[in-house]
Amino acid sequence: MPNLAPAASGESGWMQAFNPEAVPLALLLLLGTVLTVRLLNRLMQRLSERITPRRLLIKQVNTLLAFTAYVVMSIVTANKLFTLSSEAIFALSGTIAVTVGFALKDVAASFMAGISILITKPFQVGDRIHFDGYYGEVKEIGLRTVKLVTLDDQLVTIPSNKFLTDPVASANAGELDSMVVIKAYIALAADHRRAKEIMQEAVLASQYLYLEKPFTVIMRQHLTEQGQVLLELTAKAYVYDTRFEEAFESDVSDRTLTAFRKEDITIQAAA
Repeated sequence: MPNLAPAASGESGWMQAFNPEAVPLALLLLLGTVLTVRLLNRLMQRLSERITPRRLLIKQVNTLLAFTAYVVMSIVTANKLFTLSSEAIFALSGTIAVTVGFALKDVAASFMAGISILITKPFQVGDRIHFDGYYGEVKEIGLRTVKLVTLDDQLVTIPSNKFLTDPVASANAGELDSMVVIKAYIALAADHRRAKEIMQEAVLASQYLYLEKPFTVIMRQHLTEQGQVLLELTAKAYVYDTRFEEAFESDVSDRTLTAFRKEDITIQAAA
């Protein structure tokens, strides 16, 4: 195996330590790891759809396995490509630390942030989170980035280190169910008691309601920018699966507004 000798030649320490014969093996390890992780992702996705109550747990296990696979591959590949004696390690350690630290400081910060997210779990794969003006489902927690799919089906890629300094809110915190807040505005002179009953009935009638947790409809006055006073009805209820958040909100809103029109309860805009 090549060894770093004293500076008798013009080659750098890195070139002396580099083992070109290991390049095919390193590429094979990289390709094998990528293909294995992709296959694992597909299998776990299918399994999560079959075992819906454990969907989030399966996705979290998938993330940890993929993360571990890439870390192990990186260590093994580096060990195969570079062979350093104890003298070489001592001689190059300072230079490597400064050079790599400066060049890859953002990568290293994101990498450590990814590990921190997996350990502390401020959110997990499958959670619906609010971050930096975006709201959506966490699809992937990678080595350097977190991938978020918004309700408009946009894929947002965020460097992991941003989550160490900026606030993030999780709607379901690792649970399958999550709270949905639905608002409606009516005229101050409307039959407020009947309006509240209608909204309660609309929530109870929805097929997406999670019955294991309580729901409530609260009412308060709302002052618009034009100085008009309205009654604000707010339903707070849990959907049994975060994927049906929009469907639940649409269902309850449709039932509520339809009943309001039938009973001549005036609907108002909140602007």
